[in-house]
Amino acid sequence: MKKIVFFIALSLSATTIWSQEPVEKPPENRNFRIPLIGEPAPSFTAESTNGPINFPEDYGRKWKILFSHPQDFTPVCSSEILELAYLQQEFDNMGVKIAVVSTDPVAMHEQWKKAMEELNLNNRGTVKIKFPLIEDENVAIAKQYGMIHPETNSTKSVRGVFIIDPNNIIQALYFYPMNVGRSTDELLRMVTALKTTAAEKVMTPVNWRAGNDVLIPYVPGKNSEKADATADNYYSLSWYLWYKKGETSSLGNTDIKSK
Repeated sequence: MKKIVFFIALSLSATTIWSQEPVEKPPENRNFRIPLIGEPAPSFTAESTNGPINFPEDYGRKWKILFSHPQDFTPVCSSEILELAYLQQEFDNMGVKIAVVSTDPVAMHEQWKKAMEELNLNNRGTVKIKFPLIEDENVAIAKQYGMIHPETNSTKSVRGVFIIDPNNIIQALYFYPMNVGRSTDELLRMVTALKTTAAEKVMTPVNWRAGNDVLIPYVPGKNSEKADATADNYYSLSWYLWYKKGETSSLGNTDIKSK
């Protein structure tokens, strides 16, 4: 009797299993949140062409730029990496460290790096790439930084730039499509502006460049702690738009009068 019950139960279980349709896996959640300005830069540990890296902590009290790519040996990305390499000394002089993330393994990064170091971009000669190319084969870093976007291919949206201050706080971020190269001039300008505004407690107007006039968030003379000893350093276009002259200012005392 027990054997009969056992075989009946086994038969029913098998029938139930065989009759079930394949279970579909739920779609992957690709709506990863982007860390925003003023938030701490997410930390990660990964392998790179310069060895193991712990970002951003390994860079200490430096400004950092995290520059990401979806795939090695892509033409737009290759031109960007080379341009960053030509500007390495300029970034170093500014106290800025560069880290590049790409969604291929380190072995592929090494081949890509070697190939790029043999190229002569814009007839400037070959250049050594000293900053690390970081492995992100499982796109874990891309997900931490919100670079996987719902309406794009799983890795093709990994074209972000994060500018991070010495306290490891995100101060600026950009995202770019696959077919448009990024501007290293803008990166240099942005870092210079961020460092200037932080050090001098000022703001920068549209199209600002190093040495240009800056904006001030107060009226000169109203706050003795912030007011400059020389009133001629300031001018205004209106009561709400005050400037402080920069090193390259062409404005004389009679160009614009304070209102």
